[in-house]
Amino acid sequence: MVKWRDVRYTGPALATAVVLCGLLATLLTVAGLRAAQRENTRRVMDQRAQMAVAAVHKETDRYRILLETVAAGLATDDEVTWDDFDRASSPLESADLLGVVAVAYVVPVTTPGVPAAQQRWRAAGANGLTLNPDRGADEHYFAVLTRMLNDQDAPTASAGADLGGVPQPADALRTARQTGASTVSDTYVLLRDRNRPAGERQHSFLFAAPVLTRANDPVFHGWVVLGMRGGDFLSGVLKTVSQGQLQGSLVALNSDGGRAEIARLHVPGDPDLSRSVTIPVADHVWELSLQADSGRLPGAGGHLPGIVLAGGFVLTALFAGLVYVLATGRARARERVEQATAELRGAEAESHKHAALLGAIMTTIGDGVSVVDGSGRVLLENPAAQRLMGVTESSDDPQTWQEHYGAFRADGVTPMTIDEMPLIRAMRGEPGVTGEVLIRNAGRPDGVLLGIDARPLDPSAGQRGAVAVFRDITDLRQYEKDLAIFAGVVAHDLKSPLAIVRGHCELALDDPGDVAEVRAALTRIVRAVDRMDTLIETLLAYSTARDAPLNLTDLDLEPLVRDVLQERAASLRSTGGPEPEWTVGPLPAVHADPAMLRHVLDNLIGNAFKYVRPGTVPRAGVTAEEAAPGWVRIRVTDAGIGIPDVDKARVFDSFHRAPGSAGYAGTGLGLAICRRVVERHGGEIGVEDDPGGGSRFHFTLPAAVDQEETDMKHIPTEPVEEDDAQVRAALERALAERAAIMDSRLPGLAALPAAEPSAHDPAAARLRAPVD
Repeated sequence: MVKWRDVRYTGPALATAVVLCGLLATLLTVAGLRAAQRENTRRVMDQRAQMAVAAVHKETDRYRILLETVAAGLATDDEVTWDDFDRASSPLESADLLGVVAVAYVVPVTTPGVPAAQQRWRAAGANGLTLNPDRGADEHYFAVLTRMLNDQDAPTASAGADLGGVPQPADALRTARQTGASTVSDTYVLLRDRNRPAGERQHSFLFAAPVLTRANDPVFHGWVVLGMRGGDFLSGVLKTVSQGQLQGSLVALNSDGGRAEIARLHVPGDPDLSRSVTIPVADHVWELSLQADSGRLPGAGGHLPGIVLAGGFVLTALFAGLVYVLATGRARARERVEQATAELRGAEAESHKHAALLGAIMTTIGDGVSVVDGSGRVLLENPAAQRLMGVTESSDDPQTWQEHYGAFRADGVTPMTIDEMPLIRAMRGEPGVTGEVLIRNAGRPDGVLLGIDARPLDPSAGQRGAVAVFRDITDLRQYEKDLAIFAGVVAHDLKSPLAIVRGHCELALDDPGDVAEVRAALTRIVRAVDRMDTLIETLLAYSTARDAPLNLTDLDLEPLVRDVLQERAASLRSTGGPEPEWTVGPLPAVHADPAMLRHVLDNLIGNAFKYVRPGTVPRAGVTAEEAAPGWVRIRVTDAGIGIPDVDKARVFDSFHRAPGSAGYAGTGLGLAICRRVVERHGGEIGVEDDPGGGSRFHFTLPAAVDQEETDMKHIPTEPVEEDDAQVRAALERALAERAAIMDSRLPGLAALPAAEPSAHDPAAARLRAPVD
C-alpha cells in the first residue's frame, strides 16, 4: 500500500515529466510542419481534385448501372405492372442516390391511344393516373409508374405529365430508343419544380435507359428514367470529398454545343488554386471545375505551425494537470463514480420494476390484448389473447389472418374479409372500432364469439399501429337467445287465452239476446281481441327477424312471389275489397331463408294492396336485377299513397308510421321486420318514389350459390346447425304447449280457424304477419 507522503511527491513528478515530454513533442511537430508546408499544398489539391472527379464519375456510373439494371429487370415482363415496377425499383430507395428525385417508367403513346393507355396503366396498378398529353406533339412520353426517392417531394406533383412536351428530356428519350443505350439529357428545370419560386429551382437533368427485350430482334417497351437535381447532386458529392475545402462548378456541354452550369458549390476562403477536368456521362460530357484556398488546405495554412505550437502548450498543460489530479484524487474520483452509477442502477431497477408490473398486469388480465404496428406485425399479445384465439403462434401478415385464426362473421359461416376486421380498420385510423368475430380453428373447434374494441395506437408510442381488447361474449349472446325464446313462449301463451275469449264472444254474438248494447260490446271485444292478436303476432315476427337462426338455402323466387300475391289477393277479395292487379317479371334464384323471405315479400306486397287511395285499384309489381356480382336486387312497386321524402329514411324504424298512413290499420313494425331480415342476410333495403306514382321498395339478397363452389370452401358449420336445432327444439316445445291449450278450448269453438305455422319457427312453411 502506497503511503500518503509517497503520493504527495508522485503527483508533481509525473506532471513535470508530462510537461517536458509535451513541449519536446510540440517543438518537433512544428518544425516538421513548416518543412512540409509548401510540398503538401499542391499534392493535397491534386488528391482532393482526383477524389472529387472520381466521386462524380463513380456516382454517375453507379446511377447509370442501377438504371440499366432496373430496365433489364422490367424487360423480362411482357406486361409491366405496378408490382413489377415496385419490385424492380425498390432497391433504389436504399441506394443513397444523391440528388435523385424519382425513378419512373415512361412509355410512348400516340395521341389516339391516350385513353386506352390511361385505362391500361390504371389497371396495371397506377391508381388515379390521368394522362395529360401535350397538344403540340403526335407522340407523347408519359411517366405511368413512379417511385419517389425524395421524401420532400409530393408523389403526384407531375403525375400524368407529358415529357414529350419538354425538348431536353424528349431528345434524351428518343436518342436512348434509337441507340439502345443509356443517355443523359441536357439541363432543364424538372416539371415538378416549375411551380416553385425562382430562387428554389435547380438546373436538373435525367438519365434514361431503354427497356428492350433480350432477343435477336429486341422489342422496345419504354424507358426507365431518373430525375435529378444538379445542385443537390454536386453538393452531396463534394461536401463529403472536399471536407469544406473545395468549391466548384459542374458544367454540362449540351447537344447544341452550349455550356450550361448545372450547379455551383461555395466555401469560405480566397481561392488561389484551381483544377478543371472533363467527365464522360452516358452520351454527354460534363466539366468539373474545382478551386481551393491554399491556406485552408491541410498542411498549407501559414498559421498552422503557430496554432499547433499553442495547442501543444495547452494540451501539455491540460495533460499535466490531469495526471496530477488523477494521481492525487483517485479516491475522490472513485467516490463520484460510485454516486453516479448508483443513480443509474436505481433508475434501471425502477424501470425493471415497472416492466415487471406491466407484464404481470398483462398476464393476469382476463381480457385479450393485442398490439400491432402499422404493417400488422404483432408487437404484444397477452396469454388471454392466445387462449381466446386458440392459436399460440401469431401471424404478422394481415392477409393470412382469416385462415390463420379462423375468423368468421357472427353468423359463423361467412369468412370475415380483411377490410371488415376491427383491428385493420383501427390500423387505418378509424377511432373506436367495435365488432363481433367468431373464431373457429383447431384450438377452438366449437367456436368462440369475441367482442372486439380496437383503437389506433396513441401517438406517444412513436409509431403507427393499433391496440385491440377482446372478450368472450358467447355466453352473453346465448343468454340473449334464451330471452328471445322466452319471449316467444310468453307470446304463444298469451295467444291461447285470447283465442278462447274470441270463441266465447262469437258464441255470444250468435245468441246475444235483444239487448243491442250487449251485441255492440261483444263486437268491440272481438275487434280488440283481433288487434291484440295482430300485435302479438307482429311482436313474434319482430323477435324472429332478430334472433331466430337463419335456415339458408337456394330457392326459386318466382313461385314464392306468385304464392304471396295470390294469398294477398284472396284475402283482399274475402273482405269485399277491389280485385288487385299485379305483374311479375323474370326472377332469379336466391340464397336465403324461405320463411324469412316470405315474410318480407308478404309485408311489402300487403302494403302495396293496402295503402291505396279510396276507389283506386290496388297494384303491385315485382321485378329483379343483378345488383353486384353474387347479389340480386328485388323491387316491389305499388300505385299507393306514396311516402313523403322526410319520412323515407324513418319508415324502417320500429313503430314509426308516416303521417299519410293514419287512416290505415298497422303496428309500425312490418317494415322494421323487413329491414332486420334483409340485413341479417347481408343485404340492404330502401324505398324511393315510383315514376308512375306510388312507391318502389327495393332490397338485395345473395344470389343462389353454386353447390360445387360451396363444397370447396370447407367451412365447418356444425356449431351453427347445433344452435339451430336447440332453438327449434325450444320453439317446438312452446308450440306443443300452445296446441295442448287449444285442444282444451270450450265447446262451440270448433268454428275458430286453426293457427297458422308460428312466425317464430324458421322451418315453417310460411310466416303470417300483419301488413304495415
